[in-house]
Amino acid sequence: MLLALSLQDFVIVEKLNLNFQNGFTVLTGETGAGKSITLDALALLLGDKADYSQVRNGAKEAQLSALFDVSEMPDLQAELREQGLLDNDSTELSIRRIIDAKGKSRSFINNQAATLAQLKQIGSQLIDIHGQNAHHSLNQETAQRQLLDAFSGSLNLVEQTKADYQAWQNAKRALSDAQTQAENLAIERERLEWQFNELEQLGLETGEWETLNQSHDSLANAAELLQAASEAQELVGGDNGLQKQVFRCQRVLGKLGDIEPRFAESLAMLDSIEAELSEILHNVGDVLSDVEINPNELAAKEKRIQELMSMARKYRVEPELLPEKLDEIQAALHDLEAAADIDALQKAVAQTENAYMETAQKLSAKRHKAAAKLSVETTEHMQGLAMKGAKFHIELLPSSPAAHGLEQVQYQVAANKGSQLRPLNKVASGGELARISLSIQVVTSQYTHVPTLIFDEVDTGIGGGVAETVGRALRTLGAKHQVLAVTHLPQVAACGEHHWQVAKHSDGEQTVSEIKVLDESLRVEELARMLGGEKITETTRTHAREMLAVSA
Repeated sequence: MLLALSLQDFVIVEKLNLNFQNGFTVLTGETGAGKSITLDALALLLGDKADYSQVRNGAKEAQLSALFDVSEMPDLQAELREQGLLDNDSTELSIRRIIDAKGKSRSFINNQAATLAQLKQIGSQLIDIHGQNAHHSLNQETAQRQLLDAFSGSLNLVEQTKADYQAWQNAKRALSDAQTQAENLAIERERLEWQFNELEQLGLETGEWETLNQSHDSLANAAELLQAASEAQELVGGDNGLQKQVFRCQRVLGKLGDIEPRFAESLAMLDSIEAELSEILHNVGDVLSDVEINPNELAAKEKRIQELMSMARKYRVEPELLPEKLDEIQAALHDLEAAADIDALQKAVAQTENAYMETAQKLSAKRHKAAAKLSVETTEHMQGLAMKGAKFHIELLPSSPAAHGLEQVQYQVAANKGSQLRPLNKVASGGELARISLSIQVVTSQYTHVPTLIFDEVDTGIGGGVAETVGRALRTLGAKHQVLAVTHLPQVAACGEHHWQVAKHSDGEQTVSEIKVLDESLRVEELARMLGGEKITETTRTHAREMLAVSA
């Protein structure tokens, strides 16, 4: 649940700190006082797009933060810990957002930098905001379908249906392309086969180019290599070579090594030199045995080098990359053969279609079950909102397979007893639409696992006894959820367990909005204002007290 909200330099709020309670809280105030500012702030903390106009005039930045208790939300705790956003021994979650005067924002979850996508993902599990615009969106088939799917708990199935439909369409497109471009595919396949055969005939081997060049250089300089190796062998190992000189030196110093420590040190170095000279003799000996003057082999190496260079120029790659080019052509040929395999493509279409139909039919079953339940419970709720005898029904109209499933969702209503069910957008007036929308929202909210529900003037278009019924419904909802309602109706406000008042004042230079918690006497004054306007009389106060007494 929401524990606290802090705002600084946000719109017309200079500084505000609110502590939230369980149950049903109402938020009232005069028009333009800033009742919706709190909800706008929460929406930003839940990932809405920021705007520079939300920074209070003259301030450098706006700061918003909210604190939540997630102790009763084990799934969310696990998700947060997996992302490294919640300590193992913590059950409180803070969300903070800073918006500068240019409209740029930074977001933090438990003091760690976060993206807007993370705010939306996590925020959607913390707070559910029902706005007055929901009335209008109910006339759209997309909104009707989304609400039903959310109520039925099918959102993951909806995404799977969409993915399966896309895979089916991709398979159909691949089959169509293969059928319509058969001639072009055959030409391309012939070209790739010719290239593959040409390169394969070269007998390419990985690393051949480097080895070939080393061998060629050795053959091309064979005479010089042999001459150098022979001379080095004589200089090191000959009768008067370096090895013999080192041996003589060792013999001279060795006689006195026990007497003069520096001779002993020199002898150790001479031993090392002797070992190095032996290694040199071994190396030049290998050269003498391995290198030979072979004009025929040198010519063969030169021919192979020219062959590879010519092919590399043809395919516009370096000679050492020819084996990779062969692999690339082979892979392209394999893909092309698969793309031209009509039988395989037809099987892919059938398989993806079956997968889609299986998922879509599961979705349809959940929609039918949820539609029946939502229709009955919404109809029951409408009876208490001055719509006696009215009926709400969700019709699932079969349609061609689409990304959203196998049916169109249509909300229907019969406004009076005995009237024929007709599409909601054809028959509902503004007031009726508001009451139907509120009924649906209250019904669906009973089943949501989101702990905090916010209603922003969803009671627009109703009044009198209907408003009182709405207030009682929201209070009942507050027994299971933390509920906050922005309202302009005294009948709804009287049902609140907690009452906040929004007011604004001006010091001549700027306007500032403030929120204060009302005690019993101040609640009477606020309800009297809502009942009678600016002029509050003892009669309106008496009426306000009666409303509070009845709603308690």
